[in-house]
Amino acid sequence: MILCRLQFECYQDTRLAVAEEAIGLYLAALRDQGQIQGREFPTLMGDSGFTAHVLCPEPRSLHPDFASDQVQQAEQGLHQAGLLAPRVKVLGQELFSDETDPCATPEALIFFTSFLHTCSPVRCAEHFAPVPLYRLPALSNGDQKQLVQWQEDWQACDQLQMNGSVLQHAATRELSELDSDLSRRGRKLAQRLAGQLARPVYYYLYRLGGTSLTEEKNRPCPGCGGHWLLTEPWHGVFDFCCPVCQLVSNLSWDWRD
Repeated sequence: MILCRLQFECYQDTRLAVAEEAIGLYLAALRDQGQIQGREFPTLMGDSGFTAHVLCPEPRSLHPDFASDQVQQAEQGLHQAGLLAPRVKVLGQELFSDETDPCATPEALIFFTSFLHTCSPVRCAEHFAPVPLYRLPALSNGDQKQLVQWQEDWQACDQLQMNGSVLQHAATRELSELDSDLSRRGRKLAQRLAGQLARPVYYYLYRLGGTSLTEEKNRPCPGCGGHWLLTEPWHGVFDFCCPVCQLVSNLSWDWRD
């Protein structure tokens, strides 16, 4: 991903609390559209304005062409708070983040994330690289907020099950069971996106547990009960794929080499 600097200049006197709220709402709107990623946006206060550093999927992520109605409204909020629309400076490639998918129109997509990732939770099925959310049809009220919130919940559950200290079993169930609240929400979003794009959108079911490797390999698709074990892992992550139910999963991490 790309590290960018946003400079918010004051064109009239403003109160700190008013400017802070306006900038926060603007950054939140950019995040809900997928134009910036992550949860923390270090923002400095200077003599003539404010400077924020953000991660973007691409150098052009902050172009007005990608702005949702909510981003445009938040920009008006900046003006009302005495701030100009931010000047954008592209600083360069961020070292520790994923590179954005190069496909203009991926043939298929995968809903996949983890607590380690700050990138888009929608990935190209060919390259397994994150697809910027603003390239996709809006799945909620004009932006991608529902998808961003689903990702937040998925990552929170993933963090809990990895830590293993509190709510581990409940979190693991949300990630791995087809009928969990988290899976139902995510699959509805994936199915809605698949319908709008007329392309497959696969949903990832996390897998942990099981009694043996043999049992794991014979595990049927939880959607249709069909055979879905692949001959070779897909992208080194997915050992199962059901094109009918548009589900992917892994051999249990308890039994995988």
